[in-house]
Amino acid sequence: MAITRLGGANAITGTLPAANINDTSISNITALPAGVGGKVLQVVHSSYDTYVTTTSTSYITSNVTALITPSSTSSKILVLTNLLGVGADQATACARYKLVRNDTTDIKEFDDIAGYNGGTNSGPTQGYTSHFNYLDSPSATTQTRYRIYWKKALGTTVYINNYANSNNITTSTMTLMEIAGW
Repeated sequence: MAITRLGGANAITGTLPAANINDTSISNITALPAGVGGKVLQVVHSSYDTYVTTTSTSYITSNVTALITPSSTSSKILVLTNLLGVGADQATACARYKLVRNDTTDIKEFDDIAGYNGGTNSGPTQGYTSHFNYLDSPSATTQTRYRIYWKKALGTTVYINNYANSNNITTSTMTLMEIAGW
C-alpha cells in the first residue's frame, strides 16, 4: 500500500509493508477495496438555536434533527451531532441523550454526564458542548429522520443552547452524510 504525506519539500512517500495492512491488533476498522464504497454521496445540515430546558425524567424530543433520503439501501448514514450550551442548574445535575431514527427506532444512548454543570449551584451559568457521532445502516431509500431525544438524568433542570446566562446565542447542529455502501 503506497502512502504519501503532503508537505511541500518535506513530502514523504513510501510503501507500507503488507504485514501492517492486516494487523489483527487493530479493531473496528473496515478496509474497502479500491473504488468500492466509502464515498460521500450527499450531505444534509441543520441547526437549532433556541434555548430549551427540561425537568422530564422520561425522554422527550428535541428540535436537533435532520432529514435525509438515502439513494441506496446499502448506504450508511454518518450522523454528526453537536449540542452546544448544555448544562444544568445544580452541581450534581446531568442530562442523558439518545439518537433516534424516524422517531421510532432507538439507535444509541449517550453518557448521562453530558450537561454536567461543573460544580456551581448558582443556576444555569455554564455552557458546555456534547458531541455525538454514529454510523447508521438504515437499509432504506425513503426519507429518514434522525433526532436527538433527551431527559434529565439527575438534578432539577437541564438545558440546551444556553451560554453564560445569555439565551439564544448558541446553535446546536446535526449533519448527516450519506456514505456509499460496501
